[in-house]
Amino acid sequence: MAPGGSVCKEVVESLPTVADYEVGMTKTESNPTTTKSSVGFVGKHVHSNNGVYQLLECPLCKNLMYSPIHQCPNGHTLCLNCKIRVHNCCPSCHYDLGNIRCLALEKFAESLELPCKYQSLGCHDIFPYYSKLEHEQHCRFRPYNCPYAGSDCSVTGDIPTLIAHLRDDHKVDMHDGSTFNHRYVKLNPHEVDSATWMLSVFNCFGKQFCLHFEAFQIGMAHVYMGFLRFMGDDNEAKMFSYSLEVGANGRKLIWQGIPRSIRDSHRKVRDSQDGLIIQRNLALFFSGGDRQELKLRVTGRIWKED
Repeated sequence: MAPGGSVCKEVVESLPTVADYEVGMTKTESNPTTTKSSVGFVGKHVHSNNGVYQLLECPLCKNLMYSPIHQCPNGHTLCLNCKIRVHNCCPSCHYDLGNIRCLALEKFAESLELPCKYQSLGCHDIFPYYSKLEHEQHCRFRPYNCPYAGSDCSVTGDIPTLIAHLRDDHKVDMHDGSTFNHRYVKLNPHEVDSATWMLSVFNCFGKQFCLHFEAFQIGMAHVYMGFLRFMGDDNEAKMFSYSLEVGANGRKLIWQGIPRSIRDSHRKVRDSQDGLIIQRNLALFFSGGDRQELKLRVTGRIWKED
């Protein structure tokens, strides 16, 4: 038993027992001097020939550990998230973890420089160990979330992957060109508080844009909203503008704006009201007839700013 250590009363049985690490420096047979090992990095994991860098992997979740790095009285290390998961009980020796920090390992991590985990997607920058995590949260090469708004879709990927996914899995409308003329129809609109119409994707200027249209409530008001999102990062989205227009009976309502990046979720854009908003009564007036059915024609245009 480690001095001052105590065995945990309860052990989390669903978590695997982790073997102790054995750390050894690689030596060449012809030269007793320790040689510097080659290190390769894949995703979140660090791979090394000599096992030293493996010490920075949490033995449970296999992610890189960041300060604070915790250890039990016997020296087994664990990341903060896993320390909480195992209820402060070391999964290797079942001793109480307490609040012991592995300061030596934290200091060792400061000396490292690692590539971005999105290296395979095109990011070739190298970062100090503790700067890497912050960079990855904003890396322009990180995968995008699926922009489809009709369901909770967990698919992520680069733009070509998402375009194929939207076409093949969600069966969205795909169009070429920078102008469009859509009609949105809904029977008994007074009985519907919220609705989402099929997403349309436009391919123009070598880029892709998503047109959203839906019904929802702002406070007590029933409204329809149309807006455009750009399939790419925000800095590229600002290079484009778009307009949406509805009208009938000598009246016209026009919205002009900058498409939002799909980095911003569909809900975030909708809730910010950054788009064409039409009160339900006005939308039914534009629909004509007895105002019992929505037949709203929306025309639009996308252009590139000089």
